[in-house]
Amino acid sequence: MSPAGEGLDAEGLDTQGAGTEPWRLEVEVPMRWGDMDAYGHINNVQIVRILEEARIAAFGPPRGPGLPGTEPPVSLFNDIPEGTLALVVEHKIRYVRTLEYRNVPAVVQLWVGAVKGASFDIHYLVQDPVTRQDCVRATSHLAFVDEATGRVLRLTPEQKERLAPFTRPHPVP
Repeated sequence: MSPAGEGLDAEGLDTQGAGTEPWRLEVEVPMRWGDMDAYGHINNVQIVRILEEARIAAFGPPRGPGLPGTEPPVSLFNDIPEGTLALVVEHKIRYVRTLEYRNVPAVVQLWVGAVKGASFDIHYLVQDPVTRQDCVRATSHLAFVDEATGRVLRLTPEQKERLAPFTRPHPVP
């Protein structure tokens, strides 16, 4: 999946001033009919799936099963060495308003927060695709782990460099 919408350059940056900050990536994630719950909005469990799909669209799929597709705006997870796992350590999710089902993809803006020696945060802003109202604000704390030993690995200078253009220390204001 590539960056969402017209007016985004190859790095996923907004070139038409539509409101996306230059340090944010923007992707579209389809909402599925089955994502709705009994209340008619996207279920909270499916929101976590939307965050995962947005993270993979922006930073690439981890190595493993699956066949190659389009290149992500930022090659990160798809370029980790064999035997390295990209693991979510924690999610924080704030539901600002319900995300109602639409037959058009949700808009998700992503950027990187705190980058530490062995972990980093990805921040998300999930928006209604028609109104562009904020529906969900979230953060995922991630780390790279050695598959054989289970030890957390330090981020390489190259990984930090790839994240730098999309890094802001704070979540959504």
